Amino acid sequence: MNRSIALLAVLGSALVMTSSAQTAAPAAAPAGAVQPAKVAVIAFQIAVAQTNEGQRDFADLQKKYEPRQTKLKALSDEIDTLTKQLQTQAASLSEGEQQSRANAIDIKKKQLQRDSEDAQAEVQQAMSEMYNGVASKVYDVLEAYAQLKGYTIVLDISEQQSPVLWAADSMNITKDIIDAYNVKSGIPAPAAAPAAALPAAPKPAATPAK
Repeated sequence: MNRSIALLAVLGSALVMTSSAQTAAPAAAPAGAVQPAKVAVIAFQIAVAQTNEGQRDFADLQKKYEPRQTKLKALSDEIDTLTKQLQTQAASLSEGEQQSRANAIDIKKKQLQRDSEDAQAEVQQAMSEMYNGVASKVYDVLEAYAQLKGYTIVLDISEQQSPVLWAADSMNITKDIIDAYNVKSGIPAPAAAPAAALPAAPKPAATPAK
């Protein structure tokens, strides 16, 4: 019966910037010349989550909903205890007492189900709003960075159906975007923030609406 609140995020998908939108692009090539594409990859979900702001806001959400999750766990543990007691004491209880205890356990199970669903929906909404708020700003930094560096396309390797099967580490700009965003936001790193490796393969994610 142990249950926990699922914290879900809206994830990012492929981000494409064309060369015509570049503000710091190289001089135009002669008419008819074909410029080679300059491609980069990013794990957008990871970038958003690992910014100082993303880590701070996620920690705040965890702290906010910790009492709710503790309450749910306590109710789940109570149900487990009552269920075990009924199983071990059934032989010494009358049929009426067994039914009464079973009904009480069923009521608590339904309460746990309702409370868990309500809590999960609330957490999902709060998490989505938090993620989208940070993601839209990280996208702006990504867009400016891609234009500055002359990238013609940026592919999100967080996307589950990403066409990227392999990419050189030098093409992964995830850390560059995290660092650039942290500088722009001015938000300090959380105390004792755990280090996380950047992904080298696709993971599920989605793009903020522009």
